Amino acid sequence: MRDSARFRNQRYDNVWYEIWTEAVKRFSNGHYDKCRAGLMGRHREFDVETVLDAALCVFWRKGYEGASYADLVEAAGVERPALYSAFGNKEALFRRALARYDERYLGYLPEALRLPTARQVAAHILYNAADLNSRYPDHKGCMAINGALAGSDEAEPVRQALIDYRAAAQAQLRDRFEQAKAEGDLPDTAKPDALAAFVMAVTHGMAVQAKAGFSRDMLDAVAEQALSTWPGGRSKP
Repeated sequence: MRDSARFRNQRYDNVWYEIWTEAVKRFSNGHYDKCRAGLMGRHREFDVETVLDAALCVFWRKGYEGASYADLVEAAGVERPALYSAFGNKEALFRRALARYDERYLGYLPEALRLPTARQVAAHILYNAADLNSRYPDHKGCMAINGALAGSDEAEPVRQALIDYRAAAQAQLRDRFEQAKAEGDLPDTAKPDALAAFVMAVTHGMAVQAKAGFSRDMLDAVAEQALSTWPGGRSKP
């Protein structure tokens, strides 16, 4: 059985998951709370969660700047003033959508950190990323990559927030590989920071290629190639 068939997106109640989700909550809620403070008590005639799901799909497909308010209004089925009332502004809506994306679709990242070997960690991330990036024909790739690779000065806060978001994931992965090195699962010559950057670079590249039309099979092949040179652990007496 090919490696990719063994990796499935499950949820675990563990310390790595708590660390991950707490970081995401800090990312999204701090900004949203500022916008929400002046909006309490206003009557709403729509389901906020449904609107958030619709906005998530628009941002996933078009990115932050590519998603216009007309797109968001059409997808959500509510008027622009209602979106302002519920979320404050487009940036706050994007941050909420990104947090929802993380909660619903990126559970495999904290799962991976819990696995017993560094290679299993990397494989779980790569194959699940291949699956997610190619799962939905109308919004391929990764929302955190599609969101804002480049943009105008006005979109700089969102671009920087996404950089910080991706850096947090890489830092968690680096820490896990440092643990693997200390335990002998990686050789003394291994560089945990470089390995973490490598895994993230491959997953980001797969997201870009999925957006460009790469198939799931091709993305799996990329993951398999990346894992073929994974460093082995120290020999044990």
